[in-house]
Amino acid sequence: MCGIIGYTGKRNALPILLDGLKRLEYRGYDSAGISILNNNSLIRLRAVGQLSALEKRLNDELNKSMADGATGIAHTRWATHGSPTENNAHPHADCADKLHLVHNGIIENYQTLKSSLESAGHIFSSETDTEALAHLIEQEINNGQSLDEAVMTAVQQIKGTLGLAVVAANEPDKIVAARRSSPLLLGIGQGEYFIASDPSAIIPHTSQVIYLKDDEFAIITPAGYEIKSLSGQSVAPRTETIDWSISEITRGGYDTFMEKEIFEGPSAIANALRGRLLPDDGNVKLGGLDAAENKLRYIDKLVIVSCGTSYYAGLAGAMMIEEYAKLPVAVLHASEFRYRDIPLDKNTAVLAISQSGETADTLAAIHEAKKRGLLTLGIVNVVGSSIARETEAGVYNHAGPEISVASTKAFISQLTVLGLLTVYLGRTRTMPLAIGQRIVRELARLPDLTESILKQAHKICAIAERYNSFKNFLYIGRKYNYPTALEGALKLKEISYIHAEGYPGGELKHGPLALVTTDLPTVAIVLRDSIYEKMLSNIQEIRARQGPIIAIATENDARLSELADDIFYMPKTIEMLSPILAVIPLQLFAYEVAKLHGRDIDKPRNLAKSVTVE
Repeated sequence: MCGIIGYTGKRNALPILLDGLKRLEYRGYDSAGISILNNNSLIRLRAVGQLSALEKRLNDELNKSMADGATGIAHTRWATHGSPTENNAHPHADCADKLHLVHNGIIENYQTLKSSLESAGHIFSSETDTEALAHLIEQEINNGQSLDEAVMTAVQQIKGTLGLAVVAANEPDKIVAARRSSPLLLGIGQGEYFIASDPSAIIPHTSQVIYLKDDEFAIITPAGYEIKSLSGQSVAPRTETIDWSISEITRGGYDTFMEKEIFEGPSAIANALRGRLLPDDGNVKLGGLDAAENKLRYIDKLVIVSCGTSYYAGLAGAMMIEEYAKLPVAVLHASEFRYRDIPLDKNTAVLAISQSGETADTLAAIHEAKKRGLLTLGIVNVVGSSIARETEAGVYNHAGPEISVASTKAFISQLTVLGLLTVYLGRTRTMPLAIGQRIVRELARLPDLTESILKQAHKICAIAERYNSFKNFLYIGRKYNYPTALEGALKLKEISYIHAEGYPGGELKHGPLALVTTDLPTVAIVLRDSIYEKMLSNIQEIRARQGPIIAIATENDARLSELADDIFYMPKTIEMLSPILAVIPLQLFAYEVAKLHGRDIDKPRNLAKSVTVE
């Protein structure tokens, strides 16, 4: 949620900033704004709604100073404090309109700061917490500090989270940026520099980046950059290379990013597996866990913390690890973890799963686990992200950037990595060689099996057309595919805005069966596995009440033709890996229904890709 892009160099800043904002749209926003610094003049334009509204204002009101300026900052805002209005949009300004800033995060003590600043004569023009920071920096500049000194002094008075970029009229061609628990990076070009909340904003210009750490500041001008600590000491940063390409952050001929990312599923799985399978040994190589190898041998409990889609991946992963690694696993919503007094000892490890590696609740759970002296692990997709840095060891997905707000390829990539982790943990414990070899062989088959499902996408399109008019859906599954049912229902809710619920099939008689009528279709995951007969019984209960049934079934299953109205057949794999395949038709179904309803699929209302505030 929210996006920051800043530029200083020799080129005109405006087109670079506007293009960066477009690349950050997927994060979610409801207003946007740009400030350009040209010599000793600051020009700001803001607008509510989509970027097209800001572009219209730019076309209508553009002046030479804004067009020619070579330094600027821009922002997409997702409303927290104050509704989406132009006054609440970023960049925010000080009283004299000589200082502009953009900010991601939450300032928890802003009311106290605001009262003090108002008492000192500062006049506020918005409802936001961010504006307090603008006036706080202004006050320090009025006390004789330079821009970088003022930002450092102001940040020390802030309680909360921030990714921050500031420009001032009296210090042209300079941007001061700061980070605390909200992602921010410095992009290094040829005689030009960038500040961004996300690599996607600057990929067309540079692949060399420095990820700021908490309470670090970047001071950039066209002549160079410096990284400092909160105390003002210079820091020797580590430069990293972004391994994304332009093609990965463009639609590449697909109508939407979500469609593209669904069809990238086979490559996402292949990338997660590449170089990690040891078929003869029935084992896997996960180099990211080497640092914790000795500790992992002795853990007797694993706690998985995650949110949303990643939480559902964790539920399926827990079953894998318990069944095959014989290790007890608890799966908790990261947003609840640090507020529960859970008895955990030194032999417990905490595993965070996050696509972005920046999810605020999950990061807070990791901080709590570290305070308690627990081993912390991560499964993340973004190299250099906060969770990747904060955890002791972990595994990267290598799924490539996922732009659509609704996660698809990242989910199946997470499940794939959890399958690898199961083998890794199992083989250090009691998993026999033959079992390890079987799982590794099936993991290797997944890209081809996934491809075979995608080749049948037209069948899902036909099913979606038949069920397009229904207002409510029930999704059911059992054991490994109960989380798949939850994820399928979530996808439909997220992008089509149609109500859907995921339920364990065995719970139908304990409430949901009361809802079943001819107006409530049920999507049932009924595979040839250990609970096949039980699932048949569950859909017979629905059938007896004339509820329409869409079944996701194993190929060549003739029995379901008598029970289900529509069936999508998928190839067979071992039970623990079946969610990776079973979720793909559910992703396609949600996509097609949303498309038929004319939804903005990549940017569903009220949602953000990277949730960086609690």
